[in-house]
Amino acid sequence: MQVALDFRPVLAAWPSLLSGAAWTLGLTAVASVIGLAGGVAGAAARRDGPAALRFAVGAYVEAIRNTPFVVQLYFIFFALPALGLRLPATAASLLAMSLNLAAYATEIVRSGLDAAPAGQGEAAASLGMTKTQAFLHVLAPPALGRVWPSLVSQIAIVMLGSAVCGQISVPELSFAGSLIQSRTFRAFESFIVVAALYLAMAAALRRGLLAAGRRFAAGD
Repeated sequence: MQVALDFRPVLAAWPSLLSGAAWTLGLTAVASVIGLAGGVAGAAARRDGPAALRFAVGAYVEAIRNTPFVVQLYFIFFALPALGLRLPATAASLLAMSLNLAAYATEIVRSGLDAAPAGQGEAAASLGMTKTQAFLHVLAPPALGRVWPSLVSQIAIVMLGSAVCGQISVPELSFAGSLIQSRTFRAFESFIVVAALYLAMAAALRRGLLAAGRRFAAGD
């Protein structure tokens, strides 16, 4: 059986593909900022917070890490309205992506903090720094440098996971691919192109963020 491949109808829809890729990158950028900030705060809470806060953050981390992202997204978009909280598809996607990244980033950053020499905190205290100042200026920067490659990989995973956001009509890349294949009846070609775009975006994202991390660590 021969299959005649024809990518022309798919590539002719490049504006939709470009728009979908832009949506995917935009969602990832916003979720990354929120998720990394949440991860740093969560790591600080799990390391030095009061017992009740440590328990609450730990329960959140375990809940997120042990449930599929698509279930988290559906819970936010479909289940929360039953409690009176109805979010637009884009806001629900950003919230789900941010919460997911923050949970994993919490554990990644915490591992970086745990690897810090014990004398760092003592030195900061001897200089009269508060715990918050010591965390932000002494402990957190080198810890983030140690775990930055792991954080970059997690950001890339979140970006790829955003493909399910098309299921709630967010016009990201996978949604654009589904729309194109439904119009052109070229499913194989459509998703080959979409897969190639995801591959290129993930590779570029990793390279860019790793390079940015090296420049930050070097103080440039």
